[in-house]
Amino acid sequence: MKVRIILQLLSIVVGAAAAVPANAGTLDVVKAKGFIQCGVAPGLIGFAFPDGTNNWSGLEVDFCRALASAIFNDPQKVKFIPLSAKERFTALQSGEVDLLSRSTTWTMSRDTALGLRFAGTFYYDGQGLMVKKSLGVDSALKLDGATVCTLTGTTNELNISDYFKANSMKYQVVAFEKDAEARKAYDEERCDVLTNDQSSLYAARLQFQNPDESLVLPEIISKEPLGPVVRQGDDGWFDVVKWTYFALLNAEELGVTSKNVEEMRSTNNPEILRLLGTKNADGSAAGFGTGIGLSEDWVVQILRNVGNYGEIFERNVGLDTPLKIARGKNALWKDGGLQYAPPIR
Repeated sequence: MKVRIILQLLSIVVGAAAAVPANAGTLDVVKAKGFIQCGVAPGLIGFAFPDGTNNWSGLEVDFCRALASAIFNDPQKVKFIPLSAKERFTALQSGEVDLLSRSTTWTMSRDTALGLRFAGTFYYDGQGLMVKKSLGVDSALKLDGATVCTLTGTTNELNISDYFKANSMKYQVVAFEKDAEARKAYDEERCDVLTNDQSSLYAARLQFQNPDESLVLPEIISKEPLGPVVRQGDDGWFDVVKWTYFALLNAEELGVTSKNVEEMRSTNNPEILRLLGTKNADGSAAGFGTGIGLSEDWVVQILRNVGNYGEIFERNVGLDTPLKIARGKNALWKDGGLQYAPPIR
């Protein structure tokens, strides 16, 4: 089934590519085919998760919908392609997807040696460790001799090695290609510890038959800045993806939401008017949207359809969701967090 879907998508892409110049950028190709191909996690509650009818939802899914809104004014013009950690970079490099919005950590080697570009840190995370409460462990420093389930081809595998070595502890790793395989092994007690980004651990716990039997330990053993990824060599597409992220942050900072965006278009605040693409005082176009190949009201389209960063966060992973994640480091800079965007001007 997956092979047939990929072949169908490739045939669409090839047909669309024939309608644009050979040297066209990704934005032109995306416009020609009429949708974005977005690589996402195969199923991570709160971040990228399909329901029974294959309707996707989640924080990273909503970023792709925001991008589709910026380009097409239609959040549904996205094809979500689930990719394992092992598959994701090859899929992006080969053009199977237009971007990754898939819990991918920004590292030096990925940013320089793989031909990739990270458009920003959409979610600040850190690697954690989860154990069964029956193990009687309340700290990662008490895990000497433990068996650890993790994912192959990820920073998690390297971080756990660094952590145990730095603390003079022994461990045995059991590596899996897919999240579901690692979760199943841990739930069946084939390993003592499940390690992943903390957000992934909280999501994984919700899928266990007895979630309350597991405990996420307090230690965070790494920095995991997660964000959308594109190919190197296409600055125009990189700008569209990057500034879609920045627009979501700027909108939240300025108090512009999905509910008040129309009202805000008549404000006297020049910063909000620039964000929303309202014409200058002399009647000329603001130019920020057309400058990156979009319409002048590209941010209005994003906010109408998806909302600002805060709305996306609270809807998918916030305190009123099953994950109950506080904003923490993902709060705006003015609220003590790390989320900060350059201005639109």
